Amino acid sequence: MRLGALIKKDLLEEFRTRYAVNSLLMFAVTALVMVSFAVGMNPLTGQLHAALIWIILFFSAMSGMARSFIKEEEKNTAPALRLAAEPELVFLGKLCLNFLLMLSLGALVIPLYYILLHPRPGSLAPAALVIFLGITGLVGATTILAAIVAKAGSKSTLLPVLSLPVLLPLLVTAINATGTAMGGGTLSDVSQALQFLAAYTVVIVTASLLLFDFVWND
Repeated sequence: MRLGALIKKDLLEEFRTRYAVNSLLMFAVTALVMVSFAVGMNPLTGQLHAALIWIILFFSAMSGMARSFIKEEEKNTAPALRLAAEPELVFLGKLCLNFLLMLSLGALVIPLYYILLHPRPGSLAPAALVIFLGITGLVGATTILAAIVAKAGSKSTLLPVLSLPVLLPLLVTAINATGTAMGGGTLSDVSQALQFLAAYTVVIVTASLLLFDFVWND
């Protein structure tokens, strides 16, 4: 019940300010247009298309998801939030909000990418599953890192620096699996990557839940 209230609060606040939504959309659309002009009509391999998709998703996430905790510190609402809910509920609420934002972004970016750059369709079901699990792991890691960054001074620049080493295994796996799927690979061809992405998400979210109490109340 309280988790739903936290998610509703964050969604209503986001719809009022639209800071994270605007940041995600502006970066993603700008990056898509720049990539389409840079590539032009030159043919790219499935791996290059996959790398470009995940670069856009990664930096879009960095531009918007840091605000999930920074806004609580800037508006001095963090102390009230600490009193209103347990740390685990706060983390899960922010996790759900970021997941909804990134899932919506992915649903917008991927079709636009196909329209602007015309990659081979490949196997859509494996590619969609890889992207879904990749976004889930990306959100899980970035949410806890955003809580850490909110305590620092250089909030706007620190998140990508902290996130890249943590997310590098996920990004490499997601790029390779997405490229395989875009090249026509089946579910069996990306099964190991899917298992890794699922395991990564479980581990990172579990570790975040264990550590968040110390980060949030420090």
